[in-house]
Amino acid sequence: RMADDWRSTLDDLAARRAAAAAMGGPEKLERRRGQGRLDARGRIDRLLDEGSFREIGLLAGAVPADALIAGVGSIDGRPVAVGAEDFTTMGGSIGPAASRKRWRLADIADRERIPLVMLLEGAGHRPPMPGDPGGGGPGDLQAQGRLSGRVPMVCGVLGSSAGHGAITAPLCDFSLMTPDAAIFTAGPPVVKAALGEEVDKADLGGPSVAIASGVVHNIAVDDAGLVDDIRSYLSYFGSSAWERPPWVDTGDTGRRWLDDLTEIVPRDGSAAYDMRVAIGRLVDGGSFFQIQPDFGLPIVCALARIGGTAVGVVANQPTVIAGSIDVDAADKAAHFIEVCDSFHLPVVFLTDNPGVLAGTASERAGILRAGARMFAAQTRASTVKIQVTLRKAYGFGSCVMAMNPYDDQTLSFGFPGSTMGAMGSSGASDAVGADDDTRDALRRAEDESSYRSASGLSFDDLLHPRELRNAVLTALDVSSRRRAGVAEPVTRTGITP
Repeated sequence: RMADDWRSTLDDLAARRAAAAAMGGPEKLERRRGQGRLDARGRIDRLLDEGSFREIGLLAGAVPADALIAGVGSIDGRPVAVGAEDFTTMGGSIGPAASRKRWRLADIADRERIPLVMLLEGAGHRPPMPGDPGGGGPGDLQAQGRLSGRVPMVCGVLGSSAGHGAITAPLCDFSLMTPDAAIFTAGPPVVKAALGEEVDKADLGGPSVAIASGVVHNIAVDDAGLVDDIRSYLSYFGSSAWERPPWVDTGDTGRRWLDDLTEIVPRDGSAAYDMRVAIGRLVDGGSFFQIQPDFGLPIVCALARIGGTAVGVVANQPTVIAGSIDVDAADKAAHFIEVCDSFHLPVVFLTDNPGVLAGTASERAGILRAGARMFAAQTRASTVKIQVTLRKAYGFGSCVMAMNPYDDQTLSFGFPGSTMGAMGSSGASDAVGADDDTRDALRRAEDESSYRSASGLSFDDLLHPRELRNAVLTALDVSSRRRAGVAEPVTRTGITP
């Protein structure tokens, strides 16, 4: 029973809460539902475990929740901090109170060592309004930047996102967008006013732009699919750099022969095959979560579980320019390796490439810089590294894929017949103007190169392809004591966008 002297005070609180929770009003919310889209609160409800959301800053700002729904909750029982821009209120624009809430979310994520998830659909900063808090506040982007490499950060773009808010996406470890979303420094009206250029939002920052530029990593099918993908992504990670990824009983954690791998991977090193099929045979249940599947196509980066252990897979893709590593592929892989290293996921390298991509276009695009970035990421990585050369690795393409010996691999393997060296025998013959006898000698040497490497312990062992999964499981067993030890953040300033 409520005491009479509390009644008016609590009625006032309830009224203020109801007004703030009403967002942009019933008409705007109903219009959104009619479009088959989730509003900001619906997105958070779908993301978090049922009943786990505790909102912060509901009464902040001059408009309902200052157009940013923020708080803490849990995903699969593990705490997270989450913010969602409310497009139904002032177009999801950012006021002083929302800026402080963004900082507060990052502060909580940092202090409590929990992931941060931001869901974007907003117009960037708005002009000051009557009722806004005065004075400067803490910088939310600085707080987010300091989180890098300390806790997992994920960003979803579910509509138009511009300006200050949009910068969150490239700051995060992983970003994804819906097909109708767009992200840009400034929207079409600003572009027209500043440059006289008329462009619609799709051509300015839709998926065809954001995915191709690498600003956003993945496309989800719709609002609900995007939120579900975030839950799946976070399931592979611990809550912070002070925690190991959780072990999961996938129902397929044991050893098994991959008897059909010789049918998937051709013996002919010049024949194409889809590396994703080979990855599917290797990992538990054939299930993996691909990162940036539509960018940097010559390399496949994926999260998976092998024996219940979360791993990152970095693999060359022979169906795309024979697996040659181009600038986009190297940048993608470098970022992915840094993310895995930061959060203690072992990295499994599946190597099958003829080197980094040569030619004038590749050089002008900066292949040496991008290749060096990927090499630096993998050689500096302190996490468990497991390397398997399936057919070939030439020149710098072997270095960036962790094939070179004595590069802190837990274990390193090759398939028999793997070829390696500065270049293939055909290219070497042409380079030195070899006669027929020399060409034959170079070809024979190439055929024997895997055995020479094994004899010098450049590989720890040569595998029958059917042994691939069991060999990787052995490497994970070898590293189990290290992976069970105290987890500490990797020493670096953060993960490079």
